[in-house]
Parts: sequence; C-alpha cells; structure tokens
Amino acid sequence: MGRGKYKSKPTGRRQFSTPEDMLAGTSSRPRTFRQVEAEHKEEENEEGSEQESGDESDDQGDQPRRKGTQGIIEIENPNLVKPKTLKARDIDIGKTTELSRREREEIEKQKAHERYMRLQEQGKTEQAKKDLERLTLIRQQRAEAAKKREEEKAAKEQKKAEARK
Repeated sequence: MGRGKYKSKPTGRRQFSTPEDMLAGTSSRPRTFRQVEAEHKEEENEEGSEQESGDESDDQGDQPRRKGTQGIIEIENPNLVKPKTLKARDIDIGKTTELSRREREEIEKQKAHERYMRLQEQGKTEQAKKDLERLTLIRQQRAEAAKKREEEKAAKEQKKAEARK
C-alpha cells in the first residue's frame, strides 16, 4: 500500500510516523545528532563509573583501540619515510640549498653571456674589433662618396654658370 504521492524506491519506502507513534516514543524516525551524542556520553560515564569501582586492569584506556593485529604486532617499516616537521625557529636562514646541475649550468651560461656583452660594449672582444674596423671603413667610404658628390655638384654648377655667360 502506497502512502502519499511519492513512488517507492528500491532502497525502501518513506515511512512517516503518526502523531500516536511520536507520543508513544516508538517512532522509527532517526534520532538527531545531539540526542545520539548525549546518549554516547551517558554510556561513557556509566562505563567510567564501572571501571573506577572495579579493578583497573586495562591500562590502555588512554590509547585508542586498534583494529585486528595492529595492536598486537608493531612492525617498523624500513621503507616508510616519516615526514620531518621543521619549526620556524629551527630553520637555518644562512643555509643555501644546493642547485641542480641544470640550474647551475643555466646560471653560469647567463653570467658568461653578460660578461661577453660587457666586453663587447667596451670593444675588447675579437668580434667587437672586427665590427669597429668595418664601421671605420664604411665611414671612410661614405665620407669619400659625400666628397665626390660635392665635387660633382660644384662642377655642374660651374658648367651652368659658364653656359649663362
């Protein structure tokens, strides 16, 4: 028999408690977290009072219970790497971390390039010397060409002046 407009699901039907069930306390409704927690504390208090009155044979009351054979057998795994926790006060600021080979080579390469460029600007490298020689040669050629153009221009003007006379 279906109750309400909801279809039954394979996991089970919805169950609604009637007001009579709620008053009687036989409701199948799940208890709230606070109620469950309160009952759990009451059980602990009852167990604690029983242990105090009885012999204290269990010294493992402080330690959490372990499942299976974990409590019986303690195996030290040699492959297990336990994480080291470093506190801020224990860290050595002066200590530098070692660079990998690739990082070291990359830094050396950058420094060498900077050094080369500095020498290049000062004109001390072979390539810089060749470039400067080429530059002076080009300047000479341009100066000669400019001088030749001036002479040709002056000669042309002279011819024009003679033609007018």
